[in-house]
Amino acid sequence: MLDTSELITVGERFADRLRAAPQSRLQRGAAAEGLALARELSVRAQRLEDPSGEPMIMPDEGVFVVADQLMVAVRDMAEALRFSPAGSEQVDAAVVLVQEAAARAGL
Repeated sequence: MLDTSELITVGERFADRLRAAPQSRLQRGAAAEGLALARELSVRAQRLEDPSGEPMIMPDEGVFVVADQLMVAVRDMAEALRFSPAGSEQVDAAVVLVQEAAARAGL
């Protein structure tokens, strides 16, 4: 089993910053970055779990929900990686995705 604790930690940090951000910052792009990341992680997790299946796209539920959507996606990705033969490089790549999205969001 792979250690995915760093992925969960950076995901929680980004989600907490999204929750604390003012509405104006969320509307200026921070929420869009969070949603794009949540969607990307969700699709990657689904492909790990079922490579032949068609991944479902996470819906846009609004700027005040995106932090929760992000954490669902981060935890799904962490769980998919823990039990896949993917290797630690995919965990590291997911951590980088989260860090880069947080930086683009200004959080």
